[in-house]
Amino acid sequence: MLSSEFAFRIAGMFIFTLVGARIGIDASASFALPAIVTSFTFALVGLLFGLIITPWITVRPVRFISKIINEMSIDVLFMALIGLLLGLLIGLLATYPLSLIEGPLGHTLPIAVTIAASYLGLTICSVRSREIWTFLRDQWGLKTARRSLVMSGDRELLLDTSVLIDGRIVEIAETGFLGGSLIVPRFVLSELHQVADSSDPLRRNRGRRGLAKLNELQRNDDIPLRIVEDDFDGVNEVDDKLVMLAIQMDAPIITNDYNLNRVAEAQNVTVLNINLLSNAVRSVYIPGETFPIHIIQEGKDPDQGVGYLEDGTMVVIAGGKRHMDRTVNVTVTRLINKPTGRMIFAELAEGS
Repeated sequence: MLSSEFAFRIAGMFIFTLVGARIGIDASASFALPAIVTSFTFALVGLLFGLIITPWITVRPVRFISKIINEMSIDVLFMALIGLLLGLLIGLLATYPLSLIEGPLGHTLPIAVTIAASYLGLTICSVRSREIWTFLRDQWGLKTARRSLVMSGDRELLLDTSVLIDGRIVEIAETGFLGGSLIVPRFVLSELHQVADSSDPLRRNRGRRGLAKLNELQRNDDIPLRIVEDDFDGVNEVDDKLVMLAIQMDAPIITNDYNLNRVAEAQNVTVLNINLLSNAVRSVYIPGETFPIHIIQEGKDPDQGVGYLEDGTMVVIAGGKRHMDRTVNVTVTRLINKPTGRMIFAELAEGS
């Protein structure tokens, strides 16, 4: 089955070939050449032009617009449409008095003003949608379309790329413990798309997983989520932009990135680390406690075995290498808690 882009290329080649041939016939007198020669030459130029240019004026603009619309939250999309209608209304009201101007300006100004007003209305309402919704909610008690009882808090929580790729934010948000609206800046979404388009298969899969998780959040009507257009010119690093936006919005950052965690805390920005949350809700074993575990691999040191609890906590067992692929009872000797995760060191229990 032909792809839409290939089909449009074929159609464009045919159309521009005919157009080129017609122009060649009309231009034959100017070049003092036989009509058949100029017609054939211009037809070849039209064929090449249609082959190269057609996707850029048909399929790809539609895909680009569709991509932007799909990435927009319902709040931003609704406000963009309202802004477009307001711009068209202003342009319509200005059309009649401007058309009374004599000369070429009377013909061009109404069209130019309508286009400019429509663009400004759409841009302003989409970029400032967050402030507009907040103003409407505060002044008239209106609720945003995505606000629900599950996450009814008023605070806003910024998501970074690592949290979307990790994916656990979906399950955490569904529990309702976050108590606020999730905010994804456009520059974070752009970075996620760059990862998804990477030539490295591992990075590409991670990026696509992040986009899939974002779509899950957007499809869940119980989770208020918005994509904001706020950006900072002259700042290249996404982490720096995220910290600056958090300061501007007075909003916490949800992240798994240890470096971003350090940078944000240094600037007095509240950070909610998913790994720390995971550590807090994991099964707690204290030194001296005994529990069963299945040893699945060797450890780094001689005679060590490694197993994992159901929550993913790594357990390193001294003397466990000889019990590979078996479930044994172990006794906890010490715990290590880090922002990146928890690790348990244990030894074989008596009788194992």
